[in-house]
Amino acid sequence: MAKCAICGKETIFINKVSHSHRVSSKRQKPNLQKVRAVVNGEKRRIWVCTKCLKSGKVVKAG
Repeated sequence: MAKCAICGKETIFINKVSHSHRVSSKRQKPNLQKVRAVVNGEKRRIWVCTKCLKSGKVVKAG
């Protein structure tokens, strides 16, 4: 579940900064959903981010 199959969005690492300005590493994961979609004419289950789902870049299999 690392990557969006459409846009390639994946986990990023950012700096979490506390009130006293101590810096530590933090992971931000994309909101991925497992979707049954039509890929190259056949139905497959793929991981897709919600931004791609909302924008209509994915053709859902009925």
